[in-house]
Amino acid sequence: MADNTASSPANNCLEKLKSYVKTQKGFILSSEIIISFIILICYAASLYGGYSAVAICEMVFAIIFFIIFMMELDKQIQVVNWVWSDFFRAIIGAALYLITSLICVIGGAGDGARIAGGVFGLIAGLLFAYDSYTIYLQIRSSRQHTAASTDDRV
Repeated sequence: MADNTASSPANNCLEKLKSYVKTQKGFILSSEIIISFIILICYAASLYGGYSAVAICEMVFAIIFFIIFMMELDKQIQVVNWVWSDFFRAIIGAALYLITSLICVIGGAGDGARIAGGVFGLIAGLLFAYDSYTIYLQIRSSRQHTAASTDDRV
């Protein structure tokens, strides 16, 4: 019979997934993925499907960063500053969601799916803004701990 006590790579990945979703950053990223998927469905069902491009891009970027942080690839690939990249992703996502959602809510008369996508987009904009705020706090705290020396000596 096969030994069931050995850990397979799939079990290891599933355990990493479960433990990462329980962290604050993992919960925020998974929430961003889920709400972007809901917005994608709403915009795809509306008469104006062009707004779904924002939801697709933000969902793909959130999935990429989720995988990178979950698998701790940010510690292995140090060519990219992942914290700043994630900060710009969250800021741009918040701005794009807020702008497109306001356009959809204001001009979506008669198209319920577009209005629903706009309302969920406003919630997503707030979620992305909160994510960027938490990243900003993380950047600020890491800068305070690694302040440069002010000695004049060489």
